[in-house]
Amino acid sequence: MTTEAIEPLFVRKAELARLLGVSLRTVDNWLARRLIPYVAVSSRLHLFNVQEVEEALRKQFGVEAAGR
Repeated sequence: MTTEAIEPLFVRKAELARLLGVSLRTVDNWLARRLIPYVAVSSRLHLFNVQEVEEALRKQFGVEAAGR
């Protein structure tokens, strides 16, 4: 049996920022510009699929995430 770390399917904004190596303000700017996909659970809670966000950033900017 292996003990691989399983990445959660959806993460909150702070965890996304940490995983990508950017600030919360950067994630907010990407949200405002609609550059990254998210699920709005409520008006104050957004969840992010890390793989989809990385793919969207790769298409938009043509670079890999810093934290990966």
